[in-house]
Amino acid sequence: MKTTLVTFPGGRTRGRSQIVGAVPVGDRHGLVVAETPFHPLNHAWPDQPADRGTIGGLPVLDCVTGAQSSTGEALVGGAIPVRRGTEGWEWLVVHVTEEPLPVGAEVELEVDADFRAAVSAGHTVCHLAALALNSALADRWRKETAPDPLGRPDFDHAAIVSSRIVPHGSVDVYRLGKSLRKKGFSAEGVDFEKVAQQATEQLAAWVAAEAPVRLDIPGPELTDRRTWHCSLPDGEASMACGGTHVTSTAELGRVEIALSLEEATLTMRATCGLPLD
Repeated sequence: MKTTLVTFPGGRTRGRSQIVGAVPVGDRHGLVVAETPFHPLNHAWPDQPADRGTIGGLPVLDCVTGAQSSTGEALVGGAIPVRRGTEGWEWLVVHVTEEPLPVGAEVELEVDADFRAAVSAGHTVCHLAALALNSALADRWRKETAPDPLGRPDFDHAAIVSSRIVPHGSVDVYRLGKSLRKKGFSAEGVDFEKVAQQATEQLAAWVAAEAPVRLDIPGPELTDRRTWHCSLPDGEASMACGGTHVTSTAELGRVEIALSLEEATLTMRATCGLPLD
């Protein structure tokens, strides 16, 4: 099996390809094709959920990243011992089904387009919310720190613990502990309700600007390093990203950021596509 070619970065939700291998996934079947429109869950940074849909008419129960060394068997998910893209490994999109399909068969692949659109909006709002949060917290830094793509102190990068994309939103968790204080960030006395309001207002302004969003796609392989770009009024924002996105901030609709603090953990929930007031 060779590294899977993927068409989801360009927005494709349908395709036809040959089954080139099968990988056991528990008591289920992991089907690998030469080329797929399915976005798999990234085993190293599982932020965007796997696409839903069908392969050869069978429901895809899960879609995960697989890897196969030149001498070993194919592994999936958390069993993969190396980082994605490590040389000497082939990187696979594994479509998990209840029933098998024969290797060599040509099959139709169809992604649930509505679910894809919802998580694409969630992924875009996740990036923008992080930039908006950085802006709202910029005056809380006592030391110079690495800047974000817009030149502001990158709180998101310095404090992030986990990020999860959900339909029309995201949930990001940050640690406000001793290590962050040593880097120069002070959370003492912060009015996080006010910070959330400021970040929401910034995010809403970017949505109103109808800023174009695009992915730089250097190649068709799953492991090709793609870059997210958004041409905001504040400047061109870009960051490495292997997920899917909308094509304009205008598609996000009404947005909102909520922050909650529990001990030394800050959770940000970003939501888009909300009903108009």
